[in-house]
Amino acid sequence: MFSTLWPSFIAIAGGFALLVWGADRFVIGASATARNLGVSPLIIGLTIVGFGTSAPEMLVSAIAAAAGNPNMGIGNAIGSNITNIGLVLGITALVTPLAVRSETLKREFPVLFLIMLLTLLLLLDSAMGRLDGIILLAGLGAMIYWMVRLGLRERRNGDPMESEFIDEIPAHMPMKIALLWLVVGMVILLGSSRLLVWGAVNVAEWFGISDLIIGLTIVAIGTSLPELAASVMSALKGEHDIAIGNVLGSNMFNLLAVLGMPGLIMPTATPPELLSRDYPAMFGLTIALLIMGYGFRRPGRITRAEGGVLLVGYLIYMGLLYHAATA
Repeated sequence: MFSTLWPSFIAIAGGFALLVWGADRFVIGASATARNLGVSPLIIGLTIVGFGTSAPEMLVSAIAAAAGNPNMGIGNAIGSNITNIGLVLGITALVTPLAVRSETLKREFPVLFLIMLLTLLLLLDSAMGRLDGIILLAGLGAMIYWMVRLGLRERRNGDPMESEFIDEIPAHMPMKIALLWLVVGMVILLGSSRLLVWGAVNVAEWFGISDLIIGLTIVAIGTSLPELAASVMSALKGEHDIAIGNVLGSNMFNLLAVLGMPGLIMPTATPPELLSRDYPAMFGLTIALLIMGYGFRRPGRITRAEGGVLLVGYLIYMGLLYHAATA
């Protein structure tokens, strides 16, 4: 009975493992290449690292849409944001409380909020079309431009996050090796994305689960593994701003690039539960993170108790999805 699904389960597990490794190699290669070209570590961290940790989501979303499963890509975008905040930052804050010292991060919080409002406006018609995809990708270009400008300004002001990125980005990797890892990482990401989507589609069809829920759960958790590993390791090293910055950057890239892919490749109607259940969950967790991390009249800080709140919120949402899948 289940024997016919073993190849699909193996494909999902292998796809996840290769996605994590490929994303790591891609980020290392791209970061080292940019540093060899004289790009500042702060700008590399804000743009290339953020793009690299979202590369799995982007490729999975694009391949799922090309294979005729655009709602899996849409679910991946929204589900990854929910997972990044509830699971990734929740677990990271439980491991060690996170302090927000970077003014750059404090400027990213309201930008993420504005991006959420933009995507909500585009989804209100219950469809993701080509024009929506074009608007989102144009927003991605504008966001990258803003990040570069912000990085140049905060570099002059001595943002504490730059010193954290200096320690993380390879400084003396030969250009040939950097380019090799860049290409190898991209090839692995492409191959593992195809493998993961193939396995996930087969499992969804066998169990009769919607592409949206598969994207919100299995695919979102798997493609968020790079953020989980990066955030926990950064927090343990005392690099709290990077731990939070990885999630903020990834979530902005997810809404603009990952969500835009299905619209460009295969325009589709979106399920009604996306707006009634999934988007409110993402919105609520993001607002909670903004209140915790921004600090307002006190230094921004995510305590262990607040990390527990984020994680419990995520588990409640997973329970809602399980109920929806088995009802």
